[in-house]
Amino acid sequence: MKYLLFLLAFIVSGCATYTTPGGNVELNLLADEDINSLMSKQPAANFPANLAVARIQSTGYSNYQLSSYGQGKFSVVISRDVESEEDFSQIAKLSNIAGVAPLNKLFLPTKLDSIKSLRLAAARLKADILMLYTFDTSFHVGAQKYGPLNVISLGFLNNKEINVITTVTAAFFDVRTEYLYGISEATAKQRKWGSVWGTGAVVDDLRVLTEKRHLRVYFPKSKNRGKV
Repeated sequence: MKYLLFLLAFIVSGCATYTTPGGNVELNLLADEDINSLMSKQPAANFPANLAVARIQSTGYSNYQLSSYGQGKFSVVISRDVESEEDFSQIAKLSNIAGVAPLNKLFLPTKLDSIKSLRLAAARLKADILMLYTFDTSFHVGAQKYGPLNVISLGFLNNKEINVITTVTAAFFDVRTEYLYGISEATAKQRKWGSVWGTGAVVDDLRVLTEKRHLRVYFPKSKNRGKV
């Protein structure tokens, strides 16, 4: 009987899987590709500025907890699994920021092929600057890398070290002119031994923890009012 119970437990654990989240977006591909047009763009925002914020991922993006909105070259993640209200409050405290407004699907078209659609949504919110950010999260088991939408069999990860690596990229665009104020990027890593990965929820907790580490870069926890 003990043997049968052990065999059953092995089979069940071997069937448990985790599907890695969807991919990121190359932010440089969203802007106007004409060089002369890009070079002629000028900033038009007045400071302190109103900031619109959106997390964008590859079209059809989903992870263990949520899915994204819109189709085309990219999609927008409306629900939050990493960010908190406190994070956005920290941005609002920056001295050159008058207010922060996350984009939602009430202002977004379903077809998302260029940054212009996001600028139009930001304009409806009376925003001056549009902050776009995207997560690129990968899983490494030994020498093997699991990219977006790969299936990991959890039952075969015992005694293996798993690394979760996330790179977040953020870009700041002028809502009126599409002028690019700048790009920021950071990378974080978390690691666990496979023996603790019994369920998909445990795996996803590690993903969320890794992605949250980037909020220290973009949503500083300082009491001092900084500058953009």
